[in-house]
Amino acid sequence: MVTGTLIKKDKQHLCRVFYKKICMSLDLPALSCVFARHKFTSILGGNPAKKEAGRFSYWMAEPKEIFEFGASQQKPFGRLQKVLDKYKLHPDSRLRTQDPRQNLPNGVFCGGWLGYFSYELSRYIEKLPQRTVDDLQMPLIRLCFYDRLIAYDHNEEVFWLIVLQSPEDYQPPGEKLAELEKFMAEAKQICAAEPPAADIDNTDFSQIRSNMDRDYYLKSVEKIKRYIYDGQVYQVNFSQRFECDYKAEPIELFNWQNRFNPSGYAAYINGGSFAIVSASPEMFVTINDRIISTKPIKGTRPRLSDTKEGGKINTKNFNELVSSQKEQAELNMIIDLERNDIAKICVPGTRKVVQPRTIESYPTVFHAVATIEGRLREDICFCDVLRATFPGGSITGAPKVSAMEIIDETEHTQRGVYTGSIGFIGVDGCVCLNIAIRTIIIKDNKAFVQTGGGIVADSQPLAEWDETITKAKALLAGIKNIMSAAH
Repeated sequence: MVTGTLIKKDKQHLCRVFYKKICMSLDLPALSCVFARHKFTSILGGNPAKKEAGRFSYWMAEPKEIFEFGASQQKPFGRLQKVLDKYKLHPDSRLRTQDPRQNLPNGVFCGGWLGYFSYELSRYIEKLPQRTVDDLQMPLIRLCFYDRLIAYDHNEEVFWLIVLQSPEDYQPPGEKLAELEKFMAEAKQICAAEPPAADIDNTDFSQIRSNMDRDYYLKSVEKIKRYIYDGQVYQVNFSQRFECDYKAEPIELFNWQNRFNPSGYAAYINGGSFAIVSASPEMFVTINDRIISTKPIKGTRPRLSDTKEGGKINTKNFNELVSSQKEQAELNMIIDLERNDIAKICVPGTRKVVQPRTIESYPTVFHAVATIEGRLREDICFCDVLRATFPGGSITGAPKVSAMEIIDETEHTQRGVYTGSIGFIGVDGCVCLNIAIRTIIIKDNKAFVQTGGGIVADSQPLAEWDETITKAKALLAGIKNIMSAAH
């Protein structure tokens, strides 16, 4: 067991971190099932795609505290910053040994707050209309403070048991670590059921309900294009929400997505009265050693299963996305928007595009992505980062405020978690948040799936409609197959 140092300050709990490295083979879906038996479970990753997206997967449950901010409350950022400031890890608290293999890796989540920020938090950043209906009635912010967790390093294929010890803790850190080892022992004894396979390419939409019909969707795209022609906006991310029955365990759906639709920023949150299953491929922001990065996605093409015919179509779709001037222009607009957003909080001269437009492959789609980064100014706190960048430009449009006004006008229901962010804010200042796309909300025995795309001047309404269907297929296929297996 390795420990850091404890330093005490007034009005702040500065924590000691303890950790233990374990080299063993373990079925990750089984570990997810074990944690899902406990209260208020949160999981990030848990699938091989995490290797290329942050490297670590995390499992945690039974938080020490829960912070929620609802739509009827005021001043979210003041409340949030007060909560985030309650627990801190001193910069010198990580003990370094002579053997680097025993040191907790840089960038790993060592405990702190984990949860989500809803898209509608944007109303506290910009003055926006409020015409959409809040039918799901979920908190705008929900964060849990976890003082113990299991991390899996996909590069080194080892586990780290990590616990925090604050001054008022009654439980010794050794006991906390022992409890985490029991979770692993339990997972070793079980084998998670193999999720039922699905024909994602031919998902049946006949029993799926939407919050708008196709005619309304197509007319709305034309309406958005008129706004573009009139010079009010350059691009708007317009979406529709699907709904269907879901009466199985949410963790089964999470394991299904991790098996058949693995994504680098996958997440599972059990909020008690609701659950969130996210198969997001998109990173919103990461912060490590004061370096902030954002990685917008703009541009999508279908990717079929790897049959001979599917391979030919995949090559065609990949090359089409590479050469599409429309998709290039969309991403360039969002790159400029994101560069402007982080300029508000970064040291002048440190902003740069570290990865230009690149096509990445996912199980059901191809995406065009880019990466922008900069160094945060010393006076900037996490809430400053949210106010400057939230929500991500890739899921609003440009200019951001005008696009959000049009979203509110054309979409019927509030987005909620969809296109908000899910992730962690560590006591050491490390942050990793996704863009909550490809995300399923489970509430009141129903599953809600929302997908959209960027509308620009030369968008074809029917093609945009088809894109929302393509993006929804893997999520809805998982719901359908888990429900069929349950019966």
